[in-house]
Amino acid sequence: MQIAKPAAGFLRQLLLGLMVGSTVLAAADAAPLAPPPFSIIHAGTLLAVPGKQPVSKATIVVENSSIKEIRSGYADAAALGLPADTKVIDLSNMFVMPGFIDLHVHLSGGAERGRDLNLRESDNYFTIVAYRSATATLMSGFTTVRDLGSVGYTVLGLRDAIRDGIVLGPRILAAGDPISPTNGHADNHNLREELLNGIVRRGVCNGADDCRRVVREAIRRGVDVIKVMASGGTLDEGDGGTGQQFTDAELQAIAETAHEFGRKVTAHAHAKAAIDACIRANFDSIEHGMWADEETLKTMKAKGIWLIPTAATITYVGDTPEKVRNGPLKDLPAVSMEKVLKLGTQPRKLVTMAHRIGVGIALGTDAPLVPHGDNGMEMVTYVVDSGMTPMEALMTGTVNAAQAGGIKNVGSLERGMAADIVAMAQSPLDDIHAVMHVVFVMRGGIIAKTAGEQ
Repeated sequence: MQIAKPAAGFLRQLLLGLMVGSTVLAAADAAPLAPPPFSIIHAGTLLAVPGKQPVSKATIVVENSSIKEIRSGYADAAALGLPADTKVIDLSNMFVMPGFIDLHVHLSGGAERGRDLNLRESDNYFTIVAYRSATATLMSGFTTVRDLGSVGYTVLGLRDAIRDGIVLGPRILAAGDPISPTNGHADNHNLREELLNGIVRRGVCNGADDCRRVVREAIRRGVDVIKVMASGGTLDEGDGGTGQQFTDAELQAIAETAHEFGRKVTAHAHAKAAIDACIRANFDSIEHGMWADEETLKTMKAKGIWLIPTAATITYVGDTPEKVRNGPLKDLPAVSMEKVLKLGTQPRKLVTMAHRIGVGIALGTDAPLVPHGDNGMEMVTYVVDSGMTPMEALMTGTVNAAQAGGIKNVGSLERGMAADIVAMAQSPLDDIHAVMHVVFVMRGGIIAKTAGEQ
């Protein structure tokens, strides 16, 4: 076993590579991270496929980075026909299940020192921020994430470094620069024209043909998913509100182009009109969906469009004017504050209504609005505030998220699936808050966290 948990040396290695602009794998201790040939896990309670019943006393056999076999009872190396020195991981007093999936994070977000930081620091700075966020996220049990907005190659590079075993982190699907109309949610607002002209605005497009071009260029850069700002946003400084900002023709062109190239397309959309337009354009999922009504949600259900509600953000942002004005967003510009104050408890009401109607719900947090590492609060919110059972909540962050994101080999523990495994001292089926206290994390057969580590 080459690693027990992410070490500061990995960060130094990544930073050195960014500084010198070259690979730093020459030293013997800089070999790519790799799992052992075999591992054996003894699970006290195993929820292999969320939605199905857990079993007691099970053995998980891991071969390299994948699940080789699951057996009833506790089997040793000899009984399994494995080498005698195969490591046995004792989780016999733990609740074991697949690693969690968050379909909406911003790993390069969460840096301090002001809202104009992106005008003062290089993309490399934000890659390091993203590495810090990814480490916190992995250690909380989230072994796969979908980054839905970062500048240029900021997160694409981190994604590839994790894939190639240069650093340890969650599996990342990255959208790169979101697709936005001029003055839309992902464009820059209220800057002098000279500054706007000097900023690379890769995702900004206007008109159906221009939007096709921007999507094709994003895919050429290597993005895994297309993220679209179909409506205005609450935190941007635009004064256009949160209504529809792309035309139907533009949204249709974006979705068609993404699908032609085999990419999922998901939409930041708040207003009903914007959500309905994305439904007509056959988007795969809707992020936030704050002001969807029953008609809209029933149409989403009928067309199999997933809702990723990011409901836990309101826990941190504040669901009353008093909480907002005294919380982390207290220094927002007035135009942004006005939009945030309109949310209140609407995110929780939306999830309650969508769940009742039967819309497919997958987990997304919009971290860092939920702090990186606290991603599990989304599942807690679903149970405590929106009427889901603990099992339903666990499904949103495993099997549902894998299906909604089109992510293969994750979300359940079965033969051939990725060895992404987490464990908790208590059963989240008894108390969903257990997801906030993950004590063991394996990602792709590599142990990232063991009991007692933070």
